[in-house]
Amino acid sequence: EAQLVESGGDWVQPGESLTLSCVASGFILSNYAMAWLRQTPGKALERVAEINHYGYKYYPAFVQDRFTISRDDASNTLYLELTNLKTEDTATYYCAKLSGTSVTSSVQVRGQGTQVTVSS
Repeated sequence: EAQLVESGGDWVQPGESLTLSCVASGFILSNYAMAWLRQTPGKALERVAEINHYGYKYYPAFVQDRFTISRDDASNTLYLELTNLKTEDTATYYCAKLSGTSVTSSVQVRGQGTQVTVSS
């Protein structure tokens, strides 16, 4: 059974950085496209970073080069580096296994989430 466990969320001040981790088990992470999602109360879940099985990375325009997705195949771990954080980045961040090798695939498995709070 595929499982994802996120960690690294914290309270930080605007402009600071964080790195989120997601340990995958039950499947080989590099065989699938993966994504980081986030959600705030009352808003829809949105993707903030994606990586396909080749390692190509994709970001929505609103990220503005502030986020970096990466993976470590040896430890089967996905990362999301968040820099220059803004108050509007406050959300619960989720790691997700997509159903195929393309980032256009749907979310198949999602972790329990890790909270990022950006506030002065």
